[in-house]
Amino acid sequence: MAEPVALDTGWLKAHPLPAHADDVDKNRRGKMLVVGGSRRVPGGVSLTAEAGFRGGAGKVTIATIASAALPLGLAFPECAVVALGETERGEIAADASGPLLTELPASDAIIVGPAMTDEAAADALLTLLLPVLPDDMFLVLDAAALRAAGNHSAALARRGARTVFTPHQGELAGMLGVKKAAVEGDPVAALAHAVERFGGAVMVKGATSHIMGDRTCLSYAGGGIGLATGGSGDVLAGLIGALGAQGLRPLEAAAWGTWLHGEAGRRLSETMGPIGFLARELPALVPGLMRGV
Repeated sequence: MAEPVALDTGWLKAHPLPAHADDVDKNRRGKMLVVGGSRRVPGGVSLTAEAGFRGGAGKVTIATIASAALPLGLAFPECAVVALGETERGEIAADASGPLLTELPASDAIIVGPAMTDEAAADALLTLLLPVLPDDMFLVLDAAALRAAGNHSAALARRGARTVFTPHQGELAGMLGVKKAAVEGDPVAALAHAVERFGGAVMVKGATSHIMGDRTCLSYAGGGIGLATGGSGDVLAGLIGALGAQGLRPLEAAAWGTWLHGEAGRRLSETMGPIGFLARELPALVPGLMRGV
């Protein structure tokens, strides 16, 4: 089993961010599609979308329930929005004849699950999407989509190394069908099991986060308790998706996303206090952090 390597500026400098020429346009700087949201958490996907832009993506599209699409588009004019069908419970309704599948060819990366609260809806969405996702499309699974991932392990494994999974300890336990205590007791072993089963890069979020993929295990202890707040994971997913849309491999995208997210939290804890800052305040710090490495 791989011994954890510290995720620090030395590792990041050895695995740099994508370099963009001065004349690159927004279409060639990475196009990211966020599929998520629900009636209970209608604004969560805006955190993911903003993190995508702050992480360098050139274009970001939000695909969400119809009742939230127009308000999100007005509140976030940088984004395109796609209105999707809505279940009685206020979740995205998977529809093979709807606009979501039409949107896929225009995207370099897709994030599925942020701000969704219902595992059954996420499961139906993965059933719809996985057979038609291009092999080279970068995929991030988050929130409810992680809880449904176990039903799609074979299809996810067939995608090879183009997927990132972003669970906390409870979600990783659910993916593996084990007790949370087993993950708490040996997170590195749980990650190794998850990578073997699902492929790609898998992380487990916590006070110390671990990321595994490409036969490498990284460890990041930073950010602070203030990151344990609503919407924080939505921001992290957006950062990872943006970096994948720009061409980073899953391990590198997950590593950079984790470090940027954590360092933004650390800076806010120093300027505002260890707890009480908002997830929406994290993305604005990201461009400066990227410049500083």
